[in-house]
Amino acid sequence: MQSKFSKVYKDAGPSFSTIKKWAALFKSGRTSLEDDAREGRPKIATTPEIIHQVHDIVLDDRRVKVKEIADVLGISKERVGYILHKELNMRKLCARWVPHLLTIDQKRIRMRISQACLDRFHQNKMDFKRRFITVDETWIHHYTPERKEQSKQWIEAGGNAPKKAKRVPSAGKVMATVFWDYKNVLLIDYLQKGKTINSEYYCSLLDQLHAQIRIKRPALKKKRIIFHQDNARVHTSVLTMAKFKELNYELLDHPAYSPDLAPSDYYLFPNLKKFLAGKRFTTNDEAIAAVNGYFADLPESHFNDGIELLEKRWNKCVEVSGDFIEK
Repeated sequence: MQSKFSKVYKDAGPSFSTIKKWAALFKSGRTSLEDDAREGRPKIATTPEIIHQVHDIVLDDRRVKVKEIADVLGISKERVGYILHKELNMRKLCARWVPHLLTIDQKRIRMRISQACLDRFHQNKMDFKRRFITVDETWIHHYTPERKEQSKQWIEAGGNAPKKAKRVPSAGKVMATVFWDYKNVLLIDYLQKGKTINSEYYCSLLDQLHAQIRIKRPALKKKRIIFHQDNARVHTSVLTMAKFKELNYELLDHPAYSPDLAPSDYYLFPNLKKFLAGKRFTTNDEAIAAVNGYFADLPESHFNDGIELLEKRWNKCVEVSGDFIEK
């Protein structure tokens, strides 16, 4: 009998001992194939009504604790956890830090500007990239602490994590203004001690940049530069706007509170800070030499990759309806 059963059902068939057990039960008068009811309290917490109540509580307070939900509904924490994870497919995550809590209008502006930039980019991708130049400022500290991931160490199984004292960037620092394109850095200015970046100073940098473009990018002499910058006050002043008109630059729109759409902020400077992490300088000249050497050693592809990421980020900004873009 067992051999015939195996030929028909193969691996899906029950064992011979199971067949004997059920055969004996039916001989003794059993007629049902359903399992007998088990002793103990039935699980009545996972009902559609309870699931809806849990969902409503979470929607009212995203920070509510599992214990609080269990106390309100009079069910176990285990059931609440099951409903949240299995029935509602929810999980609890830490809040993500963002530069600014965007309003609906600000998100709409980010989305609109990103779409406009994409339309401009798609007119002629290669021509856009050749004529595109971006700028931003950053502080170069005499000492920049290592990042958390840079301090990772291999340890033996069961060993304790290494300890490290928390440090802050040094007070000694110099401001660097970096103009760059898809090939390399075109101009770096280091703010002299006692001076501040105002409209007059920034306009003088634009004149220096224009001269460097003629030297380093002679093919752009008769081309109109597509210029990208953030919305810092010195970048958008009347005097600065007049300078852009004088130089005949095409100024690309950039939404407020949007470092995630600025190539220097999302790409160039983070990589520079990783390079500087853990290094110590005693003077501004030492820090400046290190930065100049870092940029000089970078391949052209490094800058090209940073500019090409713009298209993906503009697309993503439109897809998420203007919200901030994660890494």
